[in-house]
Amino acid sequence: MSGSYGASGPAACHFAHYFVICGIDTESGLESDELAGENFEQSPLKRTFKSKVLAHYPENVEWNPFDQDAVNMLCMPKGLSFRTQADQRLPQFHSFIITKEDGSRTYGFVHTFYEEVTSPQICSAMQTLYQMHNAEHATPQPTSSSSSSSSMDSLASSLDEADPSSSSASFSSPAVGGYDLSRDTLYVTKALCLITPMPFMHACRQFLSQLHRAVTVVPAPPLPLESYVYNILYEVPLPAPGRTLKFHGVFEPIVCQRPGLGELQLADFPLSEAFSLLGVENLVQVFTCTLLEMQILLFSQDYQRLMTVAEGITTLLFPFQWQHVYVPILPASLFHFLDAPVPYLMGLQSKEDTDCSKLELPQEANLCFVDIDNRYIELPEDFPQFPNKTEFIQELSEVLLSFGISSNMGAPPRTHRSPVSNPCTLSRERKAMALQQLEDDGRNGNLAGEELAVLELLQGNTTLERLQALTKRTGVTVACVDALRARVKSQLTDKPGAQTVAEDEELRNAKLNVQLREVFASRFITMFADYEAFVIQSAPDLETWLTNREQMHNFDKASFLSDQPEPYLPFLSHFIETQMFATFIDNKIMSQWEEKEPLLRVFDARIDKAHLYNVRAPSLRSSSYQRCSVLKESALAIEQRLMKVDHTAIHPHLLDMKIGQGKYEQGFFPKLQADVLNTGTANNKWFQRTATTQRKQDQHRQQTAHLSLDNNLKERYMQEARSLGKNLRQPKLSDLSPAVIAQTNWKFVEGLLKECRHHLITDGTHSHLLSIFLVVLCSVYSDLPGEVSPVVPSSALSGPGGEGGTAVACRVTK
Repeated sequence: MSGSYGASGPAACHFAHYFVICGIDTESGLESDELAGENFEQSPLKRTFKSKVLAHYPENVEWNPFDQDAVNMLCMPKGLSFRTQADQRLPQFHSFIITKEDGSRTYGFVHTFYEEVTSPQICSAMQTLYQMHNAEHATPQPTSSSSSSSSMDSLASSLDEADPSSSSASFSSPAVGGYDLSRDTLYVTKALCLITPMPFMHACRQFLSQLHRAVTVVPAPPLPLESYVYNILYEVPLPAPGRTLKFHGVFEPIVCQRPGLGELQLADFPLSEAFSLLGVENLVQVFTCTLLEMQILLFSQDYQRLMTVAEGITTLLFPFQWQHVYVPILPASLFHFLDAPVPYLMGLQSKEDTDCSKLELPQEANLCFVDIDNRYIELPEDFPQFPNKTEFIQELSEVLLSFGISSNMGAPPRTHRSPVSNPCTLSRERKAMALQQLEDDGRNGNLAGEELAVLELLQGNTTLERLQALTKRTGVTVACVDALRARVKSQLTDKPGAQTVAEDEELRNAKLNVQLREVFASRFITMFADYEAFVIQSAPDLETWLTNREQMHNFDKASFLSDQPEPYLPFLSHFIETQMFATFIDNKIMSQWEEKEPLLRVFDARIDKAHLYNVRAPSLRSSSYQRCSVLKESALAIEQRLMKVDHTAIHPHLLDMKIGQGKYEQGFFPKLQADVLNTGTANNKWFQRTATTQRKQDQHRQQTAHLSLDNNLKERYMQEARSLGKNLRQPKLSDLSPAVIAQTNWKFVEGLLKECRHHLITDGTHSHLLSIFLVVLCSVYSDLPGEVSPVVPSSALSGPGGEGGTAVACRVTK
């Protein structure tokens, strides 16, 4: 479904709504997760077990109630995972989306890591499961496969069959890949999650990573973990539109920025990764299928890849929004959703070394299958191409190349499975190629093979070293050797400053993101520059329109198509029949009576700007390709925001905790103090003391930034202020009717009389002057409706201090 960010009201204040810990419940023990496709043929270490929400803070947020089942399912879509000391246990990161009934979205960001199991009951249970498994598979037994009644049952079974650990032959030797309580150390996954109203992916990823690192490093950070969690839940605000926010993690500061109201909405998922995973042509084809509301099934081993591609595609739909089922990470218990005869965009996790050619996919004519890991797609047999597709791909490729990203990636799309090419073979070849590119990539601190050999030769040969010193003394320089040494030195000096490198990389990704999005937005501005002329607005009010919505024709499709270039017609004739286009037109019509939907407001402003500068071709029927003209401008806006911090959040600090609270065992992430984290800033004395100081510092910083502006920027802001003042000009007095003038004057006098009465009561020494002032005032406004006159009562009252004075009252009649 379409979605908007978070909720209104208090939700707009907090950076994060919840902090969640998911993992194993030692009290309930090991519980098989039957809904996740339990396969008892697998090794116990490969099976899925139920995870639980161990804790979440705060208990509940009024505007975003906590959905425990949904959060647990999406934090650990395949349940708990067990490993031993012999297995890889690298932390993983992924994100997810929860879409509410009203279409609003909240985002979840998850840092998953392995933690040692210390419960004797859990370790004994795993030992027992292994003994039972080894006894059952002591002798190989033939297995028979039964046909599935549904396509998704077949898909699930094929995924299990593709797992090499599912065959009994893999476990003929208990010592290989097994678990022995007396010999092995058992580890299980635990997840830390932040739930936020907006998709600040990079900031959340850094915060969760630092928080996990806090329990593994020596020495421990100076503050308890509760201080950092409390800070991000209650004291770090959302950045204002067009502003940059800096807040403090456990070890390093974190910076995030939010686009302004006239810019494209926030999209923090790296589009460069989506293009690199699929290739430009493949992504454009998947994007076209999405516009035509086909069924899109993403397939990958990596949850974050599923999320990155799904969010990347939906982000590029601007100004339109996906209106149907949207589940970037489909939990194993919801596989049956793929049999739904409706458009959807879903992501399915594959198991390692899955042979995609053996998958039995749903037999739908409009299914687009996207194998992300192997970089190939399967398209429906017959669907229209995106207008100016060749020129469009060329422009996107040039943008990517300007950032050093090759566009020649991804296998060519195909409409049916080819028995010649094996996706797994392609995967192995691409992995080898990617590894070589990684080794040769200087940004990763590596040197290419030839350069590394030269360096080793120079460092290990004293004769060559003396020769190089001799050439320098004679005035001869060896350029290539000096360049090589400088490169090595720069890489060595960059390592301690990894934070600066990370910030540069984030800025680069943000600039690339916005430029790619602007290219897509430019295509829609060109195709729909005159869409408003074909919108049919026949209802006199909103209620009438809503009542007769289904019977009304809101868009003149025939006239619109007749004005379009002929090459555009195959695509446009299908696209204007989609639900996303109908919703777009509905929002346009409702903007007569309600505030414009944000995407529509930005899109209409872009169209107005294009008309103002005559960007669009003079002939409506021209199919000539028009390149995006705002690439540098959009990237500059991002760069200026990230280089200047507008607001710095309050630093993490000590909380009102009892002595002894906040301690934890190194290597284990604990349950936090709920009594502290469930209480907001209203009861926190430290926050009340520092909030005023923080506001003063922000005001001083803003004043300093204003004074440091150059003359051009000052002049620009002055012009914007003048234009804004013209638009908000108050009506002249001469334009108003006499009745309105009289009413306005009456309100002024009434307020002034109340003010005078207040001064008379509090300060009697000036009562005589005030009485004279009232007489003059009443003579000036003698033409007001009714009568206003000062009255001196027969009995004069003494002033407040006991001194003589004149008490003045007012008689007001209308």
